[in-house]
Amino acid sequence: MDLLVKGVVIGIGATVLMDIWAVLLWKAFGQARPNWAPVGRWFWHLKNGTVFHDDIGKAEPYANELALGWIGHYAVGILYGVILALIVGSAWFAAPTFLPAWILGIVTVGAGWFLLQPGLGIGFAASKLPNANTVRVLNLVSHTVFALGLYGTALLIR
Repeated sequence: MDLLVKGVVIGIGATVLMDIWAVLLWKAFGQARPNWAPVGRWFWHLKNGTVFHDDIGKAEPYANELALGWIGHYAVGILYGVILALIVGSAWFAAPTFLPAWILGIVTVGAGWFLLQPGLGIGFAASKLPNANTVRVLNLVSHTVFALGLYGTALLIR
């Protein structure tokens, strides 16, 4: 059970760091902040078995989609933390290293590129967006920051 609790903690820590990174990008470079409402709408429609939308903005709205988006964002971060904990085991928590966290961080970009983004209607790896390459780079950097959060939180709790 201790391993699961540590996984939850590092998942939360990593997601918080990722959110701080988004605020820094917004404040320093004017990068748009993440809008979790469309993600909440997407999660809401999963209950009906609808995974992929042509345009999530045209899907039936849900009154609490912003809150659900934030909850989903943290739930996924926690899930990734638990997955890392189960893969690396207790020994990693005694002496954390960055590489396993970074590998997981980069691998999880695939969930965004091949599940969430097409689910929102913006194509595989944001291919329907005019700034697709910028989005892809930001995804890779953000997930690297997430990995730093997994690693850094593991260092803090060891």
